[in-house]
Amino acid sequence: MALVRARAASSALWKRFPFPPVASPSHRNLSSVAKDLPQHALRESTMNQIFGLDISSQIGSSMPLSAMRIGTIIHNIEMRPGQGGKFARSAGTSAKILKEPTSRYVLVKLPSGVQKLIDTKCQATIGAVANAGHGAKKLRKAGQSRWLGIRPKVRGVAMNPVDHPHGGGEGKSKSGGSHGRGSLTPWGKPTKCGYKTGPLKRRK
Repeated sequence: MALVRARAASSALWKRFPFPPVASPSHRNLSSVAKDLPQHALRESTMNQIFGLDISSQIGSSMPLSAMRIGTIIHNIEMRPGQGGKFARSAGTSAKILKEPTSRYVLVKLPSGVQKLIDTKCQATIGAVANAGHGAKKLRKAGQSRWLGIRPKVRGVAMNPVDHPHGGGEGKSKSGGSHGRGSLTPWGKPTKCGYKTGPLKRRK
């Protein structure tokens, strides 16, 4: 609706500009086209100025953060200039500019609530990402998740001891011994308490 109102206002304002009438000859040649170019360029520049007044009329436009105002809702934000969009790209997400981008960095509030300083040369798109109800969508049946490429996941407590460390035992129990046993991966490594599962870094 904001885009429709902005275009209606700009068209009404456009009619107030006095432009000299241009005759339309029956046979257009190169000279007539050359005469029409200055007026066409003037019209384009005027329309750009009109649309530049209302930020809501530029929804979907990509521009540097330095050209935006405080409070603008944006998405698909770059982390470094020319790197490509990194932030606020999921369905229904958006970010907000908290401070006027006057210096080298601008303060942006990300969808997670984190406030981050981003270079004003970085590009971003005005508006929010569509399909906000994507996260609330429920799958109708198990086969629909298979259509999405998601395979079934079997719990470790439902397996045999030969297949998983949580397998076996009477009932739903994954602990064993007198001191108990914590959660493990299928290969026997602990999954909690910050246990390092990756390769160890070489000591210099």
